[in-house]
Amino acid sequence: MSDGLPMPRRLMAIGALCCGSALVIIDGAVPNVALPTIARDLRVDSSAVVSVVTIYQLTLVMLLLPFAGLGERIGLRRMYQLGQLIFTVATVLCFFAKSLPFLLIVRGAQAIGAAASLSVSAALIRQVYPKAQLGRGLGINSVIVSSSAALAPTLGGLVLAVAPWPWVFASAVPFAILSLVLGQALPESEPREEPFDILGAVMCAATFGLVIGGLESAVHDTSGSHVVSAAIVIVGLIIGYRFVQRERKESNPILPIDLLGRPVLALSAIGAYTAFIASMTLLLSTPFRLQHEFHFTPAEVGAAIAPWPLTNMFVAPFSGWLSDRVPAGLLGGIGMAVAVTALSLIAFMPADPSYFDIAWRMALCGSGFGLFLPPNARLIIGSAPQDRAAAAGGLVSTVRLVGQTTGATLVACLLAFGIGSGRTPALVAAGLAVVAGLCSVARLRPSIRNPKPVEAEDVQPAPQVR
Repeated sequence: MSDGLPMPRRLMAIGALCCGSALVIIDGAVPNVALPTIARDLRVDSSAVVSVVTIYQLTLVMLLLPFAGLGERIGLRRMYQLGQLIFTVATVLCFFAKSLPFLLIVRGAQAIGAAASLSVSAALIRQVYPKAQLGRGLGINSVIVSSSAALAPTLGGLVLAVAPWPWVFASAVPFAILSLVLGQALPESEPREEPFDILGAVMCAATFGLVIGGLESAVHDTSGSHVVSAAIVIVGLIIGYRFVQRERKESNPILPIDLLGRPVLALSAIGAYTAFIASMTLLLSTPFRLQHEFHFTPAEVGAAIAPWPLTNMFVAPFSGWLSDRVPAGLLGGIGMAVAVTALSLIAFMPADPSYFDIAWRMALCGSGFGLFLPPNARLIIGSAPQDRAAAAGGLVSTVRLVGQTTGATLVACLLAFGIGSGRTPALVAAGLAVVAGLCSVARLRPSIRNPKPVEAEDVQPAPQVR
């Protein structure tokens, strides 16, 4: 297999992957600003319309790993392009949504398309870039994710100012079309002839769907009776236990137990999970603190949080470039040390902070997470054998989404207990960042560290790439 794609085909493939990442992030976040309008037009309660967002996120979490396994069998490029096509068709159907149930079905279809593309995007990044530039490629992808997340609310507001709410969903369609066109330059791997484990895929989706859905229903249940929610979670855990036992016997499991059996990858996954919980805990709780404790306006809150993604846009590609030269364990340890310092400073802000007091702390915190995440993702993807690259990429995306969902659930719990709008969330996030930092530094031990993280495919059978 060649070392990355030749130029200029590589640039076209990079453009396709960047557009694909942008549409997933934008379409997941941009409807937030339109929820009140949708509730009014469809004549539904505000609490019910939130499901427009949650069904998208939950479907993504449920399908990423099964689709990664399917992509290994039908071909990565085919899986990626099929996802873009499904997403585009589903978005067109948003214009015909006259009821909430129909809109939820369409949002689920959008999430299916997004999951199909996202599940194999990291594996495609590994094939597009030369081995020596893998960290740089993942850093660029992190910039796309950060900038898309920062753009989504503004884009949604601009669309609502000039057009009806269905056009909010259409705002990501140009990215899908451009990704489809440029996607012809993506490398095409030979499909595998081995059958796809349908039962394993169903069990995987059921495990994530029931456990996460049950936890979220418990948090949002205002009746005080959590028996049904607890039953849903228990059923999910039982299915998950049987699923894990079944996957142990598979040579190419949907749940990448074979990869997690390697200490360096297990530590990387745990570190990423705790880091995403920490970042989401702070980002979701900060608006409540700024408004309730410091009496900021919504516009001032947005401006105070903006330095986080803006700083990340510069730090992420730099850390990705460094990860091609410096051990990820060292970079991650430094990044989490910076994040813990910043989170502690955020927790103990002055009694009457100015915009600058908050902005530089958020920028410092964003730089810490930006220094940690791209090298961590590079280590997971680069350490996996070539024929398991899609599974490693699906693991990275699943850990991110589950971590963010867990963070959102944690904030909801803290708010329910009356401690979610003070300094407690920042302190909890600092504790989680400490765990992530320890996992990162632990990978520096000679007994754990993989001496050839990117070249692992050299000793594994690799599919032919055209």
